Amino acid sequence: MNAHLRDRAAMSAALHPVPAPGLVVAGIVSVQMGAGIAKGLFESLPPSTVVFMRLLTSAVVLLLITRRLIWARRRDLARADVLVLIGFGLALATMNFAIYQSFSRIPLGIAVTIEFLGPLGVSVVFSRRRLDLFWVALAALGVLLLTRGDASALDPVGVLYALVAAMGWAAYILLSAETGRRFQGTSGLALASMVGMVVVAPIGLGEGGTQLWEPHLLAIAVGVGLLSSVIPYSLELEALRRMPAKVFGILMSLEPVVAALVGLVLLGEILELREWAAIGCVVVACVGATRTGARARGAPEA
Repeated sequence: MNAHLRDRAAMSAALHPVPAPGLVVAGIVSVQMGAGIAKGLFESLPPSTVVFMRLLTSAVVLLLITRRLIWARRRDLARADVLVLIGFGLALATMNFAIYQSFSRIPLGIAVTIEFLGPLGVSVVFSRRRLDLFWVALAALGVLLLTRGDASALDPVGVLYALVAAMGWAAYILLSAETGRRFQGTSGLALASMVGMVVVAPIGLGEGGTQLWEPHLLAIAVGVGLLSSVIPYSLELEALRRMPAKVFGILMSLEPVVAALVGLVLLGEILELREWAAIGCVVVACVGATRTGARARGAPEA
């Protein structure tokens, strides 16, 4: 336990010179860079295999960091704790599997924009204000703009996967709050990552075949896991220690924009003005819901 606290203190000291908003933005860029690199891997590895490697990398690193907390807790796990962990792991697996399937079919920025309906929905459900109807309508307008135009331009299966990812993200937020009440530090996330990895493993390993073990592909997939999970989570954890959760949520609303920019720079995914306007609608809706939402007692931080 003391060693875990020393590790946290060392990380905080190393990141202290960086302003808290800078940590959040760096985390967002890291996530979307990981997503862009992952999409570039899809020509050699199927999305399910890249998801498996991402979850495996995250689980291994987090388990190494939190091993003392997990070992200390091993004997007093209640049945309800185990069920929460399994649910959290399933939400994590669903969210990651679905969004990577969406990435393989539609542009990165559009997929992330649709996925953001998940945390927006959680924020609106727990705020219970009339003004939130406006934010819902604005987000709906954004999605409508995305799905207008030439039907062949946007794969409906990719959109469906993005919506499944949004539901997975909403479940992730709710179960993350419950897991945080039952487990210390990041030990609950570490165990849930292991559950998610085990769930995805049969599909990821089966579809990946022998290509998965090619050294250069394996190295890139591990890098995706670090960029998409370990690095951003560490940065966001440190940022949350220095800023209110509401401010953090507002900054996180930049994620669809960053995803679109990464898609443009890394993957050459050029979006039309209509699609940029749609992303803007969803971002503004997320910012508005975060700023004005009166959080209900006991509601999870989205």
